[in-house]
Amino acid sequence: MRKTRWVTALLALAVVGLGGCAHEWDSVAIPHPATVADMKAVMRDHWSGHIFWVRNVVLDNATNDRRAQDFAEKAVMVNARHLAGTFAPFYGDAAAETLLTLLSRHYAAVKAYSEATVAGNKRKQDQALDDYAAITAKIAAFFNGVNPHLSKDTVQGLIAVHGNHHIAQITQFQARDYAGEEETWQMMQHHVYEIADALTAALAKQFPAKLS
Repeated sequence: MRKTRWVTALLALAVVGLGGCAHEWDSVAIPHPATVADMKAVMRDHWSGHIFWVRNVVLDNATNDRRAQDFAEKAVMVNARHLAGTFAPFYGDAAAETLLTLLSRHYAAVKAYSEATVAGNKRKQDQALDDYAAITAKIAAFFNGVNPHLSKDTVQGLIAVHGNHHIAQITQFQARDYAGEEETWQMMQHHVYEIADALTAALAKQFPAKLS
């Protein structure tokens, strides 16, 4: 570790000595594996929190436990703020607020589908699915707009599969298919790790100096 820091310091001095400036040094920086791993852990934790609390909301809705549902809904929004805030150091507070709005609408579509399923209202289910597809496209456009290493198709595909897991879970809770929901839950956990890792990898490519 000491040797690595010593070599890094010498390289920095060499850049300055050659007339280089800070942004030139940043441009040749490479992300440090430990720092990237830390970021990945944080991102995974936030996405895991998202599905954990949304799961509680839809379960409480299916079992008509309003008190528990109210608590879970507040936790969903706290988690969304934390998740959006993860991107503030990279893109600024305004972009983080935009992402928070998108994540809130993402959750609203899932909640609407849950409520429509409990009510047995096919028309509202279809509307919730349309809303989910629309917000998924906007989330994809947001990430592609701030990070060239995240294509719209990639993000849209990841969030679409994530939505399918939410829908399957809601359907299984309504049918009291707890064995099926257990399998869905495992897939959800694995998939949000894929989302978190894709976002982290893109950040490392775009901002190597911030993760060095």
